[in-house]
Amino acid sequence: MMDGENMELVGVTHVLDAVTFWAQNVKDDQAIDNIRKALADKCPTAPRVLGTPSPQKIYGAVFSEDSCWYRCKVLQQTDHFHVSYIDYGNTEFVSRSALVELPGDLQAPCLAKKYKFQGFNVSTDQDSAHFLQVKAFLQNLIYGKKVPLPEASAGSACPNLDIFDQSPLSMKEKSKATAQHAANLMKKTMDQELVEENQRLKAERETQRREDQLRDSLSELQKLKEETANYAKEAERWKVERNTLQNQSEQLETDLQVAKQEVQALRGQLKKKEKQVEKLLDSAVAERFCRLAEGVDSLRGLRERNPGNMDSDSLTESINIVINNSISAPVAMEKLEPAWRDYSLAQEKLKACQTKEQLGDLIDNRNKVRGVLTATVESFLQEAECLPVRQRMDKLEEVSSSLSAEFGPASMEGDVGEQAFEQYSQWRTQRSQLTSSVRDGTDKALQALCTWSENIGKFFCLSANTVVGVNDIVDGVNELLKQAENNVAKELDCPLSVGEQNNHETKAVSNAFHKVMQHIQSEQSLLRDIMEKYLLNTKFKGEMLQWQNASPTPDSLFSVKKRIRSLRAQLRWRQVEEASLEEAEDFDLTEILKKKEEIAETRKTLFHEIGQERKEYMKLSALAEGCCPELPLLYPEADIHSHMSSGGLVVKSLDRDLFDAEPMKELSGRRPLVCTEFQGQRVILKGYTVNEEAEARVLERTTQFHRTRTQRESQTDTGMLPLLALFFGKSDPLAYVMVPYFPNGSLWAVQAAKPLTASETVKVMRGVARGLQALHAAGVTHASLNPNNVFVLHRHQGMVGDYDFIKTPVQRAVDSGMVAGSISLVAPELRQTQGTPPTPACDMYSYGCLLFWLNAPGFNGDLDSGSRLALDISGVTLEDKLQALLSKLLVCVGRLTAAETLADDYFLSDQ
Repeated sequence: MMDGENMELVGVTHVLDAVTFWAQNVKDDQAIDNIRKALADKCPTAPRVLGTPSPQKIYGAVFSEDSCWYRCKVLQQTDHFHVSYIDYGNTEFVSRSALVELPGDLQAPCLAKKYKFQGFNVSTDQDSAHFLQVKAFLQNLIYGKKVPLPEASAGSACPNLDIFDQSPLSMKEKSKATAQHAANLMKKTMDQELVEENQRLKAERETQRREDQLRDSLSELQKLKEETANYAKEAERWKVERNTLQNQSEQLETDLQVAKQEVQALRGQLKKKEKQVEKLLDSAVAERFCRLAEGVDSLRGLRERNPGNMDSDSLTESINIVINNSISAPVAMEKLEPAWRDYSLAQEKLKACQTKEQLGDLIDNRNKVRGVLTATVESFLQEAECLPVRQRMDKLEEVSSSLSAEFGPASMEGDVGEQAFEQYSQWRTQRSQLTSSVRDGTDKALQALCTWSENIGKFFCLSANTVVGVNDIVDGVNELLKQAENNVAKELDCPLSVGEQNNHETKAVSNAFHKVMQHIQSEQSLLRDIMEKYLLNTKFKGEMLQWQNASPTPDSLFSVKKRIRSLRAQLRWRQVEEASLEEAEDFDLTEILKKKEEIAETRKTLFHEIGQERKEYMKLSALAEGCCPELPLLYPEADIHSHMSSGGLVVKSLDRDLFDAEPMKELSGRRPLVCTEFQGQRVILKGYTVNEEAEARVLERTTQFHRTRTQRESQTDTGMLPLLALFFGKSDPLAYVMVPYFPNGSLWAVQAAKPLTASETVKVMRGVARGLQALHAAGVTHASLNPNNVFVLHRHQGMVGDYDFIKTPVQRAVDSGMVAGSISLVAPELRQTQGTPPTPACDMYSYGCLLFWLNAPGFNGDLDSGSRLALDISGVTLEDKLQALLSKLLVCVGRLTAAETLADDYFLSDQ
């Protein structure tokens, strides 16, 4: 045994083969714990390995057996990565998704070393039973245990390096002796453990034998217990059955006594009934005739209500109206669709044309197919005008309502078959025959009874001679009464109307009803199509008549532009004259004021002409989008494309120098803002410094915002601030966005001056939600919803303001202005991961924070400290519906959309 100074205590982590294993120095236990904690903390969010990994670099990998992270090196890359866990010595194959990059503080040397018993040879056949047996023995002997080993026997812990036989000869001999000593020591230990193992196995076998004997005894005892229990259950069952039979016998005796008593009682009742029958026989004939008379009276009323005209019921009349008076599609209607298709194709080719050289042929082709379409439209309109479409629509609606009221709603799913009307007709014929047969039988039976009654009158008249004998009076009278009673009752029970038959679920009637309703809906669809096509083609005909003798030109636009240029020159000249008067030595205030009036009048006229220019552009754009798509290419100098692409927002005739503007220094911290007047309205010009690239971005984003709002202008409250114009400076690198000026109209200013009431807050925030709904429906994330960017009109109308058109959504979302009081308006997911693009859900979080701030302005929450992400409002008392709404907005996941928010009880209850 060597001194402890030359020994080291190691923990075996992996057995490689029969003589080689990996182990960690127990002194490194703390380092291993630190590495494990660091890996568990950093690896789940570490970047995945891209490309081909370096064999010299240390990575992190998920071990398949425990799903924990360990350091490794990549030995080989195929479909998977063959990695070696450098702190333990084992290897395995992992996928790319289980491999991540590690930071520099985890690129430390490996903590596992390879050890080998010197003097032993490893079999080349590592799959042999002997090799596997020896390896398993070594695995059971030392794996997971702490073993003292000589320090000199340790090799390098780095894979792919030959750590053996690399020392000088003298060192090799010393290492060999040391290894031999360690091997002998290990052999003694192994022998001792084998003896102990044999003794343990012998004791275990003896214990197992005794346990088997005890188990068998317990099993026999359990069987005896089960048999005893079964016998007890059987005896109990017999006892219960005996008691049951005894009880049944007693009950039968009791029932027999009761039955005897009932029989005696029935005999007494029968005697009483016999006496009653004798009394009733005296009045039986009278009662029989009375019942028959009542039936005949009811039958008389039924025949009056249903005289038997089967063609008069509502379903039959409806079928006749729908089938016989239907309107067919006009003949020219079939030609409309291909004519319109050819015309639309010709128009699309014109829109797609890029060169003027091709334009002539395309226009000729378009005019040719337009002529065909015009003729087809004219024929269709002439035919359609002769059809009573409106009257037919009203009649079908009347029939449909009448049938629905009688039969209920019709199911349009599936087809009841083309034979429905024929089957209904056959059923009606059969029913008519049945009804006629029943009525004839009733009439004959009653007529026979009348004949018998006449004979009675003749027989009992003593003053007149008669041939009627007694037999004529008595014979068959009961049969006559019975026949009359039966026929009257049969006719009363016979259904006489379609409604009654439908109530009895007659299939033929049901199918006929659904079939006629399908015909009604089919014809209504055709009539609506005719009416829509009539309106569309009437409009087309009007346009064609307008441009029948002349093609549209931008001449009016050019005239307006010419007047604008002249007015711009006049304005500049008069501004120069004003400056000269103000700088003159002989200062003449009267002349200066006169000149200012002239400038104001010129500016007013100029802005009016710019308004006319926009109207002309709107007319030309409508023509270019409709019947004359060639206009932009025919007249490129008119620049119609620019107006169309921006939705009419860009106004090139405007320039900063045209306005008499006042700088708004208090609001110009982020960009230059000026307040001025345009076409009788106070406006703000927001200046954006732009280069060529930024100018394109501003144009794209402002157009997107503008189009989103204008598409909803039909609504009374769009919830979005209007953009009035966009123009680019001619003398400075600035883009100017014109918006309305609302003095102290921001939500921040309103709250500072006079906070909104609860009911006003509901109305204002409903408008803001509508604005967000419009933006989100257009695929736009606002990302800048804050108190300075929400506007309030008349304390009841809320609007979403425009945002910084230079910044990206990511930049806007984390801007320093995204606060309300002490509340951060930045969504949790954006604060948790920087650079994450904002989504409409982020806007809804900001919206929820604003709504909470308006109802709890004194809240002092701080979202930037602590572990909370979403706003915690549990300590604030709020109205129940508001509390419920905020609980669905101020959450990390699953927030309400703008549309869902508007449908919440908080907003619906205030309408």
